[in-house]
Amino acid sequence: MLIQNKMIQRVREKCIQDDSVSAGMMYGSFTKGEGDQYSDVEFYIFIENDKMDDFSPRQWISEVYPFDLIFYNEYGTEVVIFTNMIRGEFHFLPESEIGIIKSFKPTGVFPNTDAMYIYDSTKKLKVLLDALGGDGPKRMTDENVNFAYNNFVNAWLMGVNIMKRGELARSLEVLTHVQKFILRLIRVKEQTVERWFNSTKNLEEDISIESYNDYVSITSALKENELTDAYKNALMLAEKLYDVLAVHYKLEVNKDVIGNLYSYYLEK
Repeated sequence: MLIQNKMIQRVREKCIQDDSVSAGMMYGSFTKGEGDQYSDVEFYIFIENDKMDDFSPRQWISEVYPFDLIFYNEYGTEVVIFTNMIRGEFHFLPESEIGIIKSFKPTGVFPNTDAMYIYDSTKKLKVLLDALGGDGPKRMTDENVNFAYNNFVNAWLMGVNIMKRGELARSLEVLTHVQKFILRLIRVKEQTVERWFNSTKNLEEDISIESYNDYVSITSALKENELTDAYKNALMLAEKLYDVLAVHYKLEVNKDVIGNLYSYYLEK
């Protein structure tokens, strides 16, 4: 048995045993049948409203498994680095905020909401989780394709301007945004859009070898010649994707825009 499964079971036991806990649920790889020895463990734990002020997340987590580090990330999530090098994410919220689960629906597909259930004394959790089931949000739409294309153009131009200024490190950072939006277009082309917000996850298995090699061509080390090639290849790939996607979607960007970008790229 994976150590993560033992840790998940320990969280379940603590939820049942702790009378300050109203409900608990899990999300992430282990709810989708994708968990492996490198996967995180991720939870929402809802605390009785009148006990929230005295509740200690740090103490609670320490009784699940020893940890080396615990902190809040930029999204307000309690992140834990356990001593066994497993990452954990915990959201401790008052019971009155259990309705936040409704907001998960637009974020993706939840193939097994039963696997997300851990504990509930409110009789609300199962109903909220069941509502997450079924088809996920539609990703292959004119709106989403244009969002990806338009943001690609914006990120590409910003990155090239920064590169021309000589700020190679910052240009490399912006390249990650170029890659993100190109990858969404690739996933639309290949109809593998379930991982819309985490587009690199399982990329080696989700897309064709051709598209994977295309993606490789827009990656770079912090070297001027590699950055230059990556931005050029990204523009060529955007044009290649345009020829495929314009047949099925009403694109706001036209090929003249891509041509103008290429001309600008060639300017010294």
